[in-house]
Amino acid sequence: MAQYKPFANGVEVNGQTILTFVDAIPAFKDVMFGILAKHGLYTIEADGWYSQESWLNAFKEIGEKYGENTLYAIGKQIPENAKFPPEIDDLEKAFSAIDIAYQMNHQNGEIGYYKLVDFDGIYRRAVIECKNPYPSHFDRGIITTMTRKFRPIESIVINVILDENKPSRLNGAESCTYKVEW
Repeated sequence: MAQYKPFANGVEVNGQTILTFVDAIPAFKDVMFGILAKHGLYTIEADGWYSQESWLNAFKEIGEKYGENTLYAIGKQIPENAKFPPEIDDLEKAFSAIDIAYQMNHQNGEIGYYKLVDFDGIYRRAVIECKNPYPSHFDRGIITTMTRKFRPIESIVINVILDENKPSRLNGAESCTYKVEW
């Protein structure tokens, strides 16, 4: 399954997640609302539930018009407002919590997952598999923000890169795998 194609019909995403998408780039807020409306998402309430397919269609248009850096910027904003369990207090827990938050912010069908495949706190590296219909660069943004927010204080530089030796949604696969260093 490639980017922008839901895993199941009828899946919904919560309004707060969509509003974070809109607020990610304040200068383009009106443009974002216009694109959402074009895809049937007119009035978004934070506690409402909306068609994932419509949201993915809006994502696709954003990616085509504004490029991968915009998708990355939107992804970086998602962890700022997504619902996360309060006990998240280190990077390993934070990486595992991405999937918990993802599941909490969607309903009504198969949506895929975020999976922490490997974590090595000593060598400061991790591997995360993202099997979902969202843009690859969006996922890289989510992982980047989670790494920045929860990395050990002595870590200065972080690196989140697509593992090009694994299948990628950029090439029509169902998942992308990221290597993270901090």
